[in-house]
Amino acid sequence: MANLADFLTESARRRPDHVAVREGEDELTYADLDRLTALGAGWLRSEGIAPGDTVVLSLPNIRAFVVAYYAILKAGAVVVPMNPMFRPREIEYYLTDSGARLIIGMTPEAEEGARQAGATCLSPQELMERILSAEPLTEVTPRDDEDAAVILYTSGTTGRPKGAELRHRNLRSNAATVVDTLVHLNPDDTIVGCLPLFHVFGMTSAMNAAIVSGVTLTLVPRFSAEEALRVIERDRATVFEGVPTMYAAMLQTARALEGRGEPVPDLSSLRVCVSGGASLPVEVLRAFESTFDAMILEGYGLSETSPVVSFNHPDRDRKPGSIGTPIRGVEMGLRDATGRDIEEGSDEIGEIVIRGEGIMRGYWNRPDATAEAIDADGWFRSGDLARRDEDGYYFIVDRAKDMIIRGGYNVYPREVEEVLYEHPAVMEAAVVGVPHEHYGEEIAAFVALRPESELSAGDEAADELRAFCKDRLAGYKYPRVIRFVEGLPKGATGKILKRELPTVEG
Repeated sequence: MANLADFLTESARRRPDHVAVREGEDELTYADLDRLTALGAGWLRSEGIAPGDTVVLSLPNIRAFVVAYYAILKAGAVVVPMNPMFRPREIEYYLTDSGARLIIGMTPEAEEGARQAGATCLSPQELMERILSAEPLTEVTPRDDEDAAVILYTSGTTGRPKGAELRHRNLRSNAATVVDTLVHLNPDDTIVGCLPLFHVFGMTSAMNAAIVSGVTLTLVPRFSAEEALRVIERDRATVFEGVPTMYAAMLQTARALEGRGEPVPDLSSLRVCVSGGASLPVEVLRAFESTFDAMILEGYGLSETSPVVSFNHPDRDRKPGSIGTPIRGVEMGLRDATGRDIEEGSDEIGEIVIRGEGIMRGYWNRPDATAEAIDADGWFRSGDLARRDEDGYYFIVDRAKDMIIRGGYNVYPREVEEVLYEHPAVMEAAVVGVPHEHYGEEIAAFVALRPESELSAGDEAADELRAFCKDRLAGYKYPRVIRFVEGLPKGATGKILKRELPTVEG
């Protein structure tokens, strides 16, 4: 087995009448999903999409995402998942950089981004109409283990987003490990898919894991805490996967319902929950577990690692606040600033380095960036700082990179700063994450205006800069907090010293 899509055909063979994907009242069995993806693969081939070609997929958590994802893989092509909240400039970049000639999306922004890139945009409805009249591709296109299955764009603290090439073997291994060693999926399980499927966490740990094991994936197109609670009750879901803000919101909603004397949805079917994307506050973990009597497993991963790297395993001691121990097929270590390996048993803080089955092939068309991230021995530098206790459990203490995690979404300051610098009134800008009670972190921008600018520091100028960014960035990326300064703190080389910026609240 090489092509990740082989998992789908195998599950369809074993469980043809079992529900694969549920969205509200609509269901697709494994036989349905296998048939639709074969038709989709045939249509893609008829449109000239050859093995190795890229296709951008920009949809929320709807059935069409799953159909399109596996159709692309069956055709031997490469999926390029993209956040459907993106603006045209972001979409045009994804299409141009990946070389994709087709985007499956459903927003005016997707259509405009495709127009700018000279690509074709199809809505989910248009896609379904076309594939239903296509000739099916009767066999899954063979792919090599080392071939890219997904290009997942991520970014660093400098430059534009880079595409992490995740191989078929990377994604197969990671999904199987989630199924076998972490969630322990059984035939009667139902996974609630609140995590965005365009994000590697939801893609691997929810969608691919469900397809690997032949269980049901229930989709929630747009997360709301009350909707998630009611879906779990309605479908008697056994597995929930989310980011910390989701757990906090569900807990708060349950308490609010109880306080109003309204019935709280019955979550007694839940047996295990998975949290990732950011640190889960210990008090939220304990309160959720005591309220709903469901174990939460907290872990850690990155886009470049397919994603799961370490976890609090269900058959070992769990340590709240820890990201656990390495999963099957993964090695982890810590290195200091000089590159020296930090020995086991030491309480020193170092950068997490990772080697194993989930590590990406490299960054798409970026050999220099790949060489910087992965050394000659196959160790990937995470950019995250951690300590390791005497039992081998890892605890994140900081990020060497400046990435901000807002409500589970990754936000890279440089991208926001570049947009701010496009405004004619902005002389200098620095973007940082600041603490926020609900989102974990909020986006804050420190801005120095040009002396000749017609804008004056104040609420009106802040509103204008917010609107300027909001028009050019996805909704979760633009800075809600804007503070005006006469100049930004700098070091001897002229580099902006973000650590010396004033403290603000989100």
